[in-house]
Amino acid sequence: MAVVASAPGKVLMTGGYLILERPKAGIVLSTNARFYAVVKPLYEEMKPDSWAWVWTDVKLTSPQMLRETLYKMSLKDLTLQSVSSSESGNPFVEYAVQYAVAAAHATFDENKKDALHKLLLQGLDITILGCNDFYSYRNQIEARKLPLTPESLASLPPFTSITFNAEESNGECKPEVAKTGLGSSAAMTTAVVAALLHYLGVVDLSSLTKEQHQEKDDVDLDVVHVIAQTCHCIAQGKVGSGFDVSSAVYGSQRYVRFSPEVLSSAQGAVRGAPVEEAIADVLKGNWDHERTKFSLPPLMTLWMEQANEQSQTEVVKALLGARDAMLGIRNHMRRMGEAAGVPIEPESQTRLLDATVNMEGVLLAGVPGAGGFDAVFAITLGDSSSNVTKAWSSQNVLALLVREDPRGVSLENGDPRAKEITSAVASVQIK
Repeated sequence: MAVVASAPGKVLMTGGYLILERPKAGIVLSTNARFYAVVKPLYEEMKPDSWAWVWTDVKLTSPQMLRETLYKMSLKDLTLQSVSSSESGNPFVEYAVQYAVAAAHATFDENKKDALHKLLLQGLDITILGCNDFYSYRNQIEARKLPLTPESLASLPPFTSITFNAEESNGECKPEVAKTGLGSSAAMTTAVVAALLHYLGVVDLSSLTKEQHQEKDDVDLDVVHVIAQTCHCIAQGKVGSGFDVSSAVYGSQRYVRFSPEVLSSAQGAVRGAPVEEAIADVLKGNWDHERTKFSLPPLMTLWMEQANEQSQTEVVKALLGARDAMLGIRNHMRRMGEAAGVPIEPESQTRLLDATVNMEGVLLAGVPGAGGFDAVFAITLGDSSSNVTKAWSSQNVLALLVREDPRGVSLENGDPRAKEITSAVASVQIK
């Protein structure tokens, strides 16, 4: 039976580069743009070949990239070897497979390990799918002679294939991947890890369906977080802040990063130490990150109308304070970029953000995360978002179909390609 898990993309509103230094915090919103992972057995039953008791098959399919990669996985030392000579691998998924199986070995007793071995001998068939909002389809929209509006973006089929370059490199046609800065690698890694851990029986995420996402802390979610953070950091080749994976697992939050030393065992495994022992150490490690649940107030305009005059004054003061704080953050980010010679908030985005924040109904606007040319965001009050999207379209800027969704990782009821996945533009707008 197939297991389908999804994890959200993110928008880092505050924190920027500062969250790399504990105990500085950042506020990160998870979004309704989600990455999906489908995990199911590759074969209906165990293969009878004698070699199959030592190695198993793994297939990774990425329909949007038109890519399929085949692997052999050693059930002894959990190494993964590509047998698709013409296809490049995906290190995030590769480490997810290794570390999820290692987590099972590290936590199961002998009876469960025997059942795990038999399950793995059926092979692993993994499919990854990202919502359109993770990628830029601007070229495709313009090629169809459509206006740069959310409606045009919504007219594209879900999980639309990414445009391919005409030129070939080494006989391969490379996908032209223009990302929108929503944290696709973190969301993808988290979704794959969650699907694998649930499929293998390491965790039970059945209470985390899209309709019944729990608000309480969950030990199983903590396991998903540890393995996903480890996979993501090792695949990237560096220990980042981890806010993107944390929001992909737990949802919107105020975040303080973990101490990098907790991943020393996993870094040792990259240098040749046994993977199972390394993951066992990581699972028992002191994960000292801090997170506090956070989300944008729903229906803010209606809530403000129900307050008395004194409360309205306090609310207005708080909102103006948040607005001033964001303007200060933008100023410091620009100054830092100028000093470092890095376009954290490029001049073209500064003009766009200044115009946006002065629109009626706009509370905040800025560049998410570390900044750059990939995206901007705006937080609006009430139904003012349509004003923003119209203004952006008039300036040749495409607004994505992205809003805040405070949920983290979830199990889905089936393959997402079997249904339409579309979203309405709401309070968070991403360029």
